[in-house]
Amino acid sequence: MLRKPHALLTAAALLALSAATPAAADTPPPPARTAACAYTPAVPADRFKGIPVFDPVKAARPYSATLRTSQGAITFRAQTDKAPCTTYSFKFLAQRAYFDRTHCHRLTTARIYVLQCGDPTGTGSGGPGYSFPDENLTGAAYPAGTVAMANAGPDTNGSQFFFVWQDTKLPPAYTPFGKVTAGLDVLRKIAAGGEDDQNGPGDGFPALPVDIKRVHIRVG
Repeated sequence: MLRKPHALLTAAALLALSAATPAAADTPPPPARTAACAYTPAVPADRFKGIPVFDPVKAARPYSATLRTSQGAITFRAQTDKAPCTTYSFKFLAQRAYFDRTHCHRLTTARIYVLQCGDPTGTGSGGPGYSFPDENLTGAAYPAGTVAMANAGPDTNGSQFFFVWQDTKLPPAYTPFGKVTAGLDVLRKIAAGGEDDQNGPGDGFPALPVDIKRVHIRVG
């Protein structure tokens, strides 16, 4: 099965990528922030669940997400205060079973240390049928346990995201939107299993299959 590294740039490309800090990350007043949370129709539209309509009241509600995978459960706390557009989209898709019965299609074990998921096609090129702007990039860092959006360039967020399983240096170009609270050991077990190097040394499909059975959202 083809697994293109479309949505998270290769290590070489990442080193050449300049930092991006869009206006949405500069803590604008509520009206401007709401306006920035616009979801724009985009292709592809795989397993289409509709396009969310941002609700600032619902978006502000904190929540945790638990991914029950074939390798164990991974839970993260969504940063609804820092990345409301992103966390609202993730919850919208999760509550509509978008991620259920999908698999994490990319593991990197050299220079960058992430497990990438969220593509129902498993190719690295799939998306939910809409895109939305970057957020929370000012001062963004990617220590172990970070959950962030994969993308194909500025403001191209869709459904693909990644877990950082070991401290990683990346340019502030990938919206951080969550912190792992349980399951970092699961991520490290997956990483220890290695990958198939399909995209180059240290970059490919995880040798331990990571099938997402379901994603449970707990509000509060």
